[in-house]
Amino acid sequence: QVQLVESGGGLVQPGGSLRLSCAASGFTFSRYGMSWHRQAPGKERELVALITSASGSTNYADSVKGRFTISRDNVDKMVYLQMNSLKPEDTAVYYCKATLIDWGTAVDYWGQGTQVTVSS
Repeated sequence: QVQLVESGGGLVQPGGSLRLSCAASGFTFSRYGMSWHRQAPGKERELVALITSASGSTNYADSVKGRFTISRDNVDKMVYLQMNSLKPEDTAVYYCKATLIDWGTAVDYWGQGTQVTVSS
């Protein structure tokens, strides 16, 4: 059974930091690209950061560049999102996603999300 379980969300003051974790199971983790997405109330879900399966290359949304860092551990089947210098506009539910492109078909798995609230 495929599972992606996020943790590490919570309430933090502006300028603070949080580290989100995503524990994966039930699929060959090392073959999948991993990403973090977020959805704020009344807004569409957006890509925050991604890390590839092979080279571990990363890419970030402009709004989080220089503040957020995505990383992965293929041994422990974990993906992380280190979030620094948090702003109120970072408030959202954060989701972990696994993606495999196989013969032109995308296979996606999503976690259930973890709430991040940035407020004083």
